[in-house]
Amino acid sequence: MKAEVIFSAANVIAIVGWLLLAIGPGWGITRRVVLSGILPLFLSIAYLVLIVLFFGRAEGGFGSLADVMKLFTNEWAMLAGWIHYLAFDMFIGAWEVRDAQERGVSHILVIPCLVLTFLLGPIGLLLYHIIRHFAAKGGEDAEAVGP
Repeated sequence: MKAEVIFSAANVIAIVGWLLLAIGPGWGITRRVVLSGILPLFLSIAYLVLIVLFFGRAEGGFGSLADVMKLFTNEWAMLAGWIHYLAFDMFIGAWEVRDAQERGVSHILVIPCLVLTFLLGPIGLLLYHIIRHFAAKGGEDAEAVGP
């Protein structure tokens, strides 16, 4: 299978998961597939397979920025890195939705966080932490819980 095909499939899977989180956080399929962690785990399995098959076959490494840049000139290493981001960002997005539901934070406030988490990872997480601090029902403060 070609790296580009896997890349496209992983992107479609991720986009479906993000759409479910954004528009249907209470739907049964969202709870079973995304909020349960199954979708991020599926992406994690794809990542594991790529690492097992291709780790050590690319030049570069993690010892310096130059080594990382060299590593990611290999399409399989880059694909593994991309799926790594998709899996972790999806995990964080699912956590944001679950946490908001538990704290009574309006989902409409979570949607911009989800968009930013999907596009810019840590910035979306940061925004969610700011929002949950001010928007939780009952004035519950945002203790250091979760990601």
